[in-house]
Amino acid sequence: MTELEAYLPFWGKLIPGQREQLRASAVRRVFEKGDNVRRGPEHCIGLLMVCSGQLRVYITSDSGREVTLYRLFERDICLLSASCMMPNIQFEVSVQAWERTEVVVIPAAVYQELAKTSLPVAAYTSDLMAARLSDVMWLLDQVMNKSFDSRLAAFLLEEAGESMVLQRTHEEIARYLGSAREVVTRMLRYFQDEGAVSLSRGVVHIRDAALLKRYARESLR
Repeated sequence: MTELEAYLPFWGKLIPGQREQLRASAVRRVFEKGDNVRRGPEHCIGLLMVCSGQLRVYITSDSGREVTLYRLFERDICLLSASCMMPNIQFEVSVQAWERTEVVVIPAAVYQELAKTSLPVAAYTSDLMAARLSDVMWLLDQVMNKSFDSRLAAFLLEEAGESMVLQRTHEEIARYLGSAREVVTRMLRYFQDEGAVSLSRGVVHIRDAALLKRYARESLR
């Protein structure tokens, strides 16, 4: 499985037996858009390496509102999908396929054993956790200190990319941003009235990217 060598930075520092163990245990899986890859603490699927597509890592409040912590793209690795090997994590994290996604899964028990016996694997795991913590702290700053119009404008620009077209429902956008659908709809209509976007069913067309960037200036990375 070529992704193991290409995606794992510590691959060259493993001994042959450890490499063979990874090759023998890793499996390839495909999730369709909207599939729950991991939901709740009882579902510990293992370490995920994203080969194509996109995953969304999120938490759910007691009231049922979802807040996206971060997204994972090609060549990214999802460690929290194997959170059963990290007993100190006390919050429930869910992982969803944000679009059709192909991953390579390394069983949690296999990776946990590697982290115990290989210093490079342990160091990489610590670095990965630190990077994800940085993502979460950035999100908290956005939620607590930035206006919703800024966060929404930044999301539209980042999600649409060069195509200037975003194919997401208002409900999906609300779940991603941890807001209510009605709030998203009101703000999108405001952006439409201002000439920044045009709306159709399940689609947002960006008409004035420069104007959206002015709204989003507090929230763009």
